[in-house]
Amino acid sequence: MQDTLNHIFSLRKNGRMDHSIRPEFFTLLDRLGNPHTHLPPVIHVAGTNGKGSTIAFMRAMLEAAGHSVHAYTSPHLIRFNERIVLNGQVIDDARLKPLLDEVLAAAHDDPDQSFFEIATAAAFTAFARTRADIVLLETGVGGRLDATNVVEHPIATAITTLSFDHTAWLGERLENIAAEKAGIIKPGVPCVVGAQMMDEAPAAIRVIETRAAAMQAALTIMGRDWHVHDVTDSSWSLTVAGETLSALPRPAMAGAHQIDNAALAIATLRAQSQCPVPIDAIHHGLRTAHWPGRLHRISHPAAPASWDVWVDGAHNDSGAIVLARHIAALYASDGHPTHLIIGMMGHKDAARFIAPLAQCATSVTLIPVPGSEGGKSHDPATLVPLWRTHGARNVSCAPDLDHAIATLAATHAPGRIIVAGSLYLAGHTLAQAAFS
Repeated sequence: MQDTLNHIFSLRKNGRMDHSIRPEFFTLLDRLGNPHTHLPPVIHVAGTNGKGSTIAFMRAMLEAAGHSVHAYTSPHLIRFNERIVLNGQVIDDARLKPLLDEVLAAAHDDPDQSFFEIATAAAFTAFARTRADIVLLETGVGGRLDATNVVEHPIATAITTLSFDHTAWLGERLENIAAEKAGIIKPGVPCVVGAQMMDEAPAAIRVIETRAAAMQAALTIMGRDWHVHDVTDSSWSLTVAGETLSALPRPAMAGAHQIDNAALAIATLRAQSQCPVPIDAIHHGLRTAHWPGRLHRISHPAAPASWDVWVDGAHNDSGAIVLARHIAALYASDGHPTHLIIGMMGHKDAARFIAPLAQCATSVTLIPVPGSEGGKSHDPATLVPLWRTHGARNVSCAPDLDHAIATLAATHAPGRIIVAGSLYLAGHTLAQAAFS
């Protein structure tokens, strides 16, 4: 199994970003029996932030309603298997290995095959061969040219929060990014758009509106067509499709932004009719949905029990804004200082990420992202001046996560550590916690 995974992981190094639909990918799907045309009903989700959480809420609500659910998400945090959920269960090695071997054999003569194409073809093949009521399908980098966008007839599409990420491939302006994400909108298929926080959001929404109009797709937008209101410490309400769902429980997932993700999940489920979800299933899903690595509280082997350790996958500006708000809320509730440990991939916009966070923490420790040798990670030392320019105090570097945590524990009174900056770092941190 590991040899197979090592091979597909090596495809990440082929120098081509995984967000183009090539003729060779259609050839691969054809050799596999065109599984993308034999799927259960599909809800397709694109966006910059919140895709995984939105899918987690939909999955929990659908399963609470008695529906069987497949899901395809990325990236994985600890094991590749996490990407493919069959009927509510992460695919096991016994099913995954022959599946990957079959897909690789079918793609053997394609020198430009990519990691994401192989993973997506494997997911489609598994979903087509295993009965379920619905598929929750997450895009990879973009939307318009994403390998998942070969699905031509979803029952609904959703677009989550837009932000500045992967700009080298999607464009430097939010309108460019919106155009790529809106590429999943299909003729006559309802599209639901979630919360937006960037100043450039109005122009981006106009791009989505233009695409929806061209596709004659019913478009509903948070804040315009459906609304979150009456938010308290214990409940919130949602008005969608002419119906008000009152006194909904706060999501189990941490962070005020998860109400927005949950609202998008509900609004999207309300936009389709093939898998009805009653109100009791919505309540159950809100209480039980979980998405690891997003404001996730853990026990870490390097941290004394007196320290509170969290891990978050925030790695762009909107993720940093959400994280900064959560840090402020935590401090308001208990007065404990926050210490940030940050590692960032080299292609991420460090300045946009740093600006919202620089003055939130008592200290900032910068580390390389594990496994990102060879220049793929931002050099921590080069980011120190940027943090200081934005007002951060007590900025330092450490060689790795364990050293960073140990140094904090030795030099500060017990407080809160939040590890963030990269989903790869989040996965590494969770793996250390899981296997300690």
